[in-house]
Amino acid sequence: MINVRAAQPADASMLAALGAATFSETYFADNTPADMRAHLEANFHPDLQARELADPGTWVIVAEVDGTPAGYAKLQLGAAPACVDAAGPIEIARIYVTAGYHGRGIGAALMNACLERGRELGAQTIWLGVWENNQRAQAFYRRFGFVECGDHEFVLGSDRQRDIVMSRSLT
Repeated sequence: MINVRAAQPADASMLAALGAATFSETYFADNTPADMRAHLEANFHPDLQARELADPGTWVIVAEVDGTPAGYAKLQLGAAPACVDAAGPIEIARIYVTAGYHGRGIGAALMNACLERGRELGAQTIWLGVWENNQRAQAFYRRFGFVECGDHEFVLGSDRQRDIVMSRSLT
């Protein structure tokens, strides 16, 4: 049974650990240890997660299986890249599922929650960036109606990488 819920302030440490673990599982083999370490230290610590949870323009959704965190998603308001040519955009800044839960509906549950929350907030478009070499994620997003609309730079440690920007309508 998958339980999807809004993250709470008490989840900050869990989100930091879950984010670091899932990011490492997905990208460690394709990046240098130094770049991975720099990225993980900069992006996944409890204080940062607590600040994100307190931000009124950020929403974090947790998916649990039998009380065990299996993944999470982070939505945020803010400026979208120029290629996202629509009013009222919202970004899926993260949608992470631990490797042990891949293929068990966790990603779909998180995506559906993101789409629903985006509509509740009045967003007209939802967008995300995905690493150009992450074919599995790109296929997942296409199944939910996302289409490529451009690209932008993602810096991992000292490595400048290309993310594909994908978007879809919420109306």
